[in-house]
Amino acid sequence: MIRDKRMLTLGIETSCDDTGVALIRNEREVLCEFLSSQIKDHSRFGGVIPEFAARKHLENLLPLVDTALNECGVKGNDIDLIAVTRGPGLMGSLIVGVMTARALSQAWGVPLIGVNHLEGHLFAPMVDAEDLEPPFLSLIVSGGHTEIIRVDDFGKYELLGQTRDDAAGEAYDKAARILGLKYPGGPEIERLAVEGNPNAFEFPVPLRNTDKVEFSFSGLKTALLWQVKKFEADGSELPVNDLCASFQRAVTDALMSKVRLAVKQTGIRKVSASGGVSANGALREALSSAREFRAWVPSKGRCTDNAVMIAMAGSNAWCRGVRDGEVLPDPSLHDIMM
Repeated sequence: MIRDKRMLTLGIETSCDDTGVALIRNEREVLCEFLSSQIKDHSRFGGVIPEFAARKHLENLLPLVDTALNECGVKGNDIDLIAVTRGPGLMGSLIVGVMTARALSQAWGVPLIGVNHLEGHLFAPMVDAEDLEPPFLSLIVSGGHTEIIRVDDFGKYELLGQTRDDAAGEAYDKAARILGLKYPGGPEIERLAVEGNPNAFEFPVPLRNTDKVEFSFSGLKTALLWQVKKFEADGSELPVNDLCASFQRAVTDALMSKVRLAVKQTGIRKVSASGGVSANGALREALSSAREFRAWVPSKGRCTDNAVMIAMAGSNAWCRGVRDGEVLPDPSLHDIMM
C-alpha cells in the first residue's frame, strides 16, 4: 500500500456531545487537536440532551477549525483530506459535523470521506502505539457500544459479539443515578470505588460462563437497584463506596471474561481497548496485567470521543482506496464495515 507521507488530514468529530477537531499528517503524526466538552452543560440534566448538544456543536465547531488551522499555520487549501464522523450517533450532532465538513470541502476544493465512529475508536490506541498492527482484537466499550471486533486488516473487520442490552458505559450511568451520584456516572463510580471493598457484594456477572462472545449489563444494574432498595427498606445507611467498588468489579469481570474468551477462540493474542469506559482504572489494570494477551489502551484523553481517531481512520481508509460518494449523516450506522 502506497501512502503519501505528506498527506494532511483534518478530522471532525461531533457524534454526541464532544466537539473535536484535529490535524494529522502521515496517518499517525498528530499536529494539533482540540476538544470542546459539553459535560458541564449537560450535567444539570443528568444526561445528554440531543437538541442542546447540536446547538453547542454549531457554536463550537467552526471556531475550533479556525484555531486548529492557526495553530498549525496552514490554510484550508493546504489540507489534502477532510474526515468526518457520519455515524452512529445523535442525528442533530452528526448533521452539524457532516454539513460543516461538506461546506469546507466544497469551499476549499478538498476531498471528503465519512468515517464510521466505531472504526474511529478502533484506531484510537494506535495514536501512541506504532507497534499495534493487524491482526488484533478490538474491545470498544463506551456509553453506546460494547463489542469485540476481530481486525484481520484495516478494512477487514468481523464483529465477534456485542451487548444484548445496555452498553457498559450506559450501565455505569444508570448505576450512578440509582446511587444518587452526579453525571457522568462512570468517573464518579470509579472515584468512590477507590475507598470501597470490591468484594463487599457479590453482584452477578451475566453470561460469564457461556461460550458466546456477548455481554449483558441490565441484570447487573437491576441487582444493584434491589440491593439499594434493601438498605432503604431497613433504614440503613447506604455503603456507597462498597457498592461502587463491587459494581465496578462486576463490570470489569464481565468485560475481561469475554476478552479472554475471544482470545481463546481466535488464537489472537493482541487486544486493543477504546471508548470512554477504557479510561476506567480498574479495567486498564486488568487489561495490562492479563497474561493471556498483550493489551494496547490509548491515553485517557483519547479513550473518549476525539477527532484524532476520526482523522486517522479517514486517512487510512483513503490511502487504501476507499472513496465516498455523497457523505450523509446516519445515526443508525452500526456495521463497522459501512
